[in-house]
Amino acid sequence: MAVEWSLSGAPNARDLGGYVGAGGRLVRSGALIRASGLGRLVDEDLPTLGKLDLSCVVDLRSAHEIEVAPPDRLAGETRVVHIPVHDPRHPVFTYVSAVMLGHDLSAYEALAREGTTGAMEAIYRWFVSDPTAIEAFTRAVRTVAESDNLPLLFHCSAGKDRTGWLAVILLTALGVDAATIRADYLRTNDLADGVNESIMGAMLVRRPGLDLDAIRPVLEARENYLDAAYDEVARRHGDMDTYLRDALGIDDALKAELRERLLD
Repeated sequence: MAVEWSLSGAPNARDLGGYVGAGGRLVRSGALIRASGLGRLVDEDLPTLGKLDLSCVVDLRSAHEIEVAPPDRLAGETRVVHIPVHDPRHPVFTYVSAVMLGHDLSAYEALAREGTTGAMEAIYRWFVSDPTAIEAFTRAVRTVAESDNLPLLFHCSAGKDRTGWLAVILLTALGVDAATIRADYLRTNDLADGVNESIMGAMLVRRPGLDLDAIRPVLEARENYLDAAYDEVARRHGDMDTYLRDALGIDDALKAELRERLLD
């Protein structure tokens, strides 16, 4: 089973090891880590990060998100691969980043009026349907498949949407059952709840009257978001295995390679 550890500055960071995959084999502990941005790590987090002995960090944020956020804090000589999953036509990504960083949200008032829950569902459908998203997730999977890149950590800003869908892709390819994958996706809410409440409380102090109902949906992992992606998969490909193969190029050979490297 995965060794339990935590990062104060990235509370929803976690090891994907220990889940039961294909043939009853367990996902290898310490090989695949999901997280939020690492720029908020505190000094006390660095020894824990160092013990993970990461070979590679995959950063799914856009160049602008990286530019306005605190630099990721890393331990040791870790290769960083930037694979942006971003579309400027969808301001949700920068909205989430702005919320996480405590920036002014006035530029996103139109988005809030239109409904952030619907916007989040649209983004999850975009993960599945848009060619640039497909290309990015394909690159990310192939980066994971390179043995020299393990152990590997992948993250975006909040560590729940782009990171969450990549976790879904990888765990599905490894043969983890859908209920376990859903539970891992939703686990972000428990791990990051305290941080999210602190973020909203601080924003309310700065801007009394701020509509927290518009902010909360972009900080949470919700089942209807994941279902929107699954529904788009079903509409376009029929099932996840076909999506993995036809959209992302995870054929039997690559699937076997991933399982050899990531399952005990």
